[in-house]
Amino acid sequence: MAETSPLRHGRVVPQVESALRAMLAEGRWRPGQRLPSEVTLAAELGVGRSSVREAVRLLAHDGLLDVRHGSGTYAAEEPREPRDVRQLLRRARLLEVYEVRRALEVEAARLAARRVRPEDLTRLTDDLKRRQKAAAAGPAAFVDADLAFHRTVVELSGNAVLLGLFTSVLPVLREELVEMVVHETGLPDLTCAHTALLDALADGDPEAAIAATVKNVESVMTLIAEETR
Repeated sequence: MAETSPLRHGRVVPQVESALRAMLAEGRWRPGQRLPSEVTLAAELGVGRSSVREAVRLLAHDGLLDVRHGSGTYAAEEPREPRDVRQLLRRARLLEVYEVRRALEVEAARLAARRVRPEDLTRLTDDLKRRQKAAAAGPAAFVDADLAFHRTVVELSGNAVLLGLFTSVLPVLREELVEMVVHETGLPDLTCAHTALLDALADGDPEAAIAATVKNVESVMTLIAEETR
């Protein structure tokens, strides 16, 4: 059995995923063979169990591992099509979701700027603080906090239909954004756009609220579009 190379300093989950992917590619585990436990893999790689668990989840999403609850994790019997093809398909779907998101959030920001109350601004300020703190808490926590901020803006629009439509796309949006944050190293820092949106709502300025929303959404859309070409 080949010796496992030590992980470098940096983001842990992508390195664990890459290490496990390499082990699978070199045939360390046969199709259908059970992998060692999380504890064993974590000890071998020198990382925490949560990092192994997240890497396994990503590999299972790619069809390389089969997680059977109550039984263990197994090398997939029949690996699916190459990851780069699936990733392009996922990103194409995410781009479509973002097109819907842009339409919903632009209108929500415009309405919220006209209808927001002082107590609403306090709530939104708290949401933004939680988003900033969550940046160091891991991809899932950060995405949850980010989407909570945006959901509050949509809610403050006072339009129940907009809120219902936005809520309906949240599960797909969350799943794809978590994956993007885990894998993507070139994501733009949109803290300023979020702060600008809060300031625009506080000033009751619909045009500034729309501009901040467009900057936030389209910055990510540009990145997604470039990766699907």
